[in-house]
Amino acid sequence: MNIPADLKYTKDHEWIKIEGEIAIVGITDFAQGELGDIVYVDVDTLDEEVEKDEVFGTVEAVKTVSDLFMPLTGEVIELNEKLEDDPELVNKDPYGEGWMIKIAIKDASQIEDLLDIEGYKEVVGA
Repeated sequence: MNIPADLKYTKDHEWIKIEGEIAIVGITDFAQGELGDIVYVDVDTLDEEVEKDEVFGTVEAVKTVSDLFMPLTGEVIELNEKLEDDPELVNKDPYGEGWMIKIAIKDASQIEDLLDIEGYKEVVGA
């Protein structure tokens, strides 16, 4: 299981890469493995401000549909349009080409509440 040390995580298996005022968000390698083959990613919150822990979209796999939870309060400023035609990028490259959204961070103090690699390893029992 791949857990990059330079990212932040949530207990809901989202990863977050902080780049200044912007956060890039996707689901972890653990999450995509649990979901199985991803067939559709639905994010309908573009250009909306979404509160931390609210649902910003869903990911649909062959077996199930799971909600995606906002790791930080902010405005969804970009969607990964590649996922429309190639949702399995989330399975192939969850931390790279399989990213889902970019957020304009509203409250940077919330970053402190995110998990580091050690905290996330505890969540997944790694």
